[in-house]
Amino acid sequence: MLKQLRPALVLLTALTAITGLAYPLAMTGLAGAIFPAKAAGSLIERDGTVIGSSLIGQNFTGAGYFHGRPSATTAPDPADASKTVPAPYNAANSSGSNLGPTSAALAERVKADVEALKAENPGAPVPVDLVTTSGSGLDPDISPEAAYFQVPRVAKARNIPQDKLRDLVTARIVGRTLGILGEPRVNVLALNLAVDDLARR
Repeated sequence: MLKQLRPALVLLTALTAITGLAYPLAMTGLAGAIFPAKAAGSLIERDGTVIGSSLIGQNFTGAGYFHGRPSATTAPDPADASKTVPAPYNAANSSGSNLGPTSAALAERVKADVEALKAENPGAPVPVDLVTTSGSGLDPDISPEAAYFQVPRVAKARNIPQDKLRDLVTARIVGRTLGILGEPRVNVLALNLAVDDLARR
């Protein structure tokens, strides 16, 4: 029995050391050497302070800022740990709402969001990503259409000409990865930082 057990234990130990330690450490070191900013979390700094990551959305609600996609993430209810409360862009609890197309709650929420957006920019079609959540609840990007849709509100709140804001959006559109993967997008945090810079001029 010991004759059969010893090779199995040696193999288990060797594979654990290789696949559980050596390989992950080698890949982490390689990623840090080749892509240092991305390996560190794609952090964004302003005046020496980390204010976010280009990979995780933030909950912008002010009229003078571009808003991201709705987020369905939650957090434990401080009053009752057995329940949850909405906590948009909670990176510790990445999730979608799990509400399907027949959900009355989802239909009501989307309808209310569409009506609010129509009031904000009458006559313009409401981009779908401004009323639907992503699977992670942490999506940092919106479509160029969603950014252009918000230009009138941000321009009015910031007292900036709309054409300048449109140019700002256009300059921050990121194309498809490798020209074929994904869709054109605009990072909301980077766009809002650019709006802050423009407003200071």
